[in-house]
This record gives sequence, C-alpha cells and structure tokens, in this order.
Amino acid sequence: MIHIVKAGETLFAISEDYRTPLSAIIAANPSIDPNMILIGQQIIIPGLPSPDTIPYTIHISLSNRTLTLMNQGIVQKVYPVGVGRMLHDTPVGDFVIVNRAPNPGGPFGTMWLSLSKKSYGIHGTNDPSSIGHYVSLGCVRMYNQDVEELARTVPNGTAVYIRP
Repeated sequence: MIHIVKAGETLFAISEDYRTPLSAIIAANPSIDPNMILIGQQIIIPGLPSPDTIPYTIHISLSNRTLTLMNQGIVQKVYPVGVGRMLHDTPVGDFVIVNRAPNPGGPFGTMWLSLSKKSYGIHGTNDPSSIGHYVSLGCVRMYNQDVEELARTVPNGTAVYIRP
C-alpha cells in the first residue's frame, strides 16, 4: 500500500498510524531519508494490500451518522453509527483499516477495526442506545452484530472515507 505524506507528518507518526514498525517502513523505502520526508512523497506501507485491489469501500457520513458499505461502487448496506461528540470530533479524511481485534471489551464491544489514524477505529459498543448520536471520543460506534458483520466482510486495507 502507498501512503502520501501530508503536512506535519513524520515517518515515525506514519508508522504509528499504520501500526507498522518504523524499521519495516524504512526497509520498504530504502531511497527515503527517514529524517526528511516531503509533503506529497509516496511511502510504501508493507503488509497491507492496496485499497485499489479491494472491491469494498466504507463511506461514513458524520452528519447523517451512517456507515455505508459499498461493493464495487454499489451500496451493499447502510448501518447506523454513533460518532464523536463536541470537543472529540471524529476525524474527517481518507483512511484504511489496518488491523482488527475481536473482543476488545469495555466500551468497544465485540470487535475493533483500527483505522490508519492512531487511536481511532470502528468498533462495537456496550451501550447500544448510543448508536445514532454524537457520543464517542472520536471513534465510530456500531451495534455489535453490525460491526461483526462488517469485519467478516471487509479485509484489512479497505478504504474508509469519513466526511462531515
């Protein structure tokens, strides 16, 4: 997978966002000076397939509080979600699912799908009444059965587009 460097990013921060060791990123990008990366520069992220090779995409609308699963551009399913509350906004942008953790426990419900932004993910909940509201610390909450279905459907590397 290829990451395009954005303003303010460091190679270390990119490695944390993708949960990939810095040494692995440096090894996959031998021509890059790890101390000087440039905005717009392409960085190879080893271990993740290119989102272009995956038929699924996820589109999250913060204002509608919905997650839309698409398969080759066709809506497959729309799920209700809970998103970030005031002062804890869900980040807007383009991300990918980088890993997953079944049964993370507590407020994360029965499944956690990590996004390529450190500390953010799509997860279940131990409070189903929160779905459809602005309630989280920035993550996207789903009913447990919905996030489990989503996790069974989409692989790591799936593109996630979060919009206002």
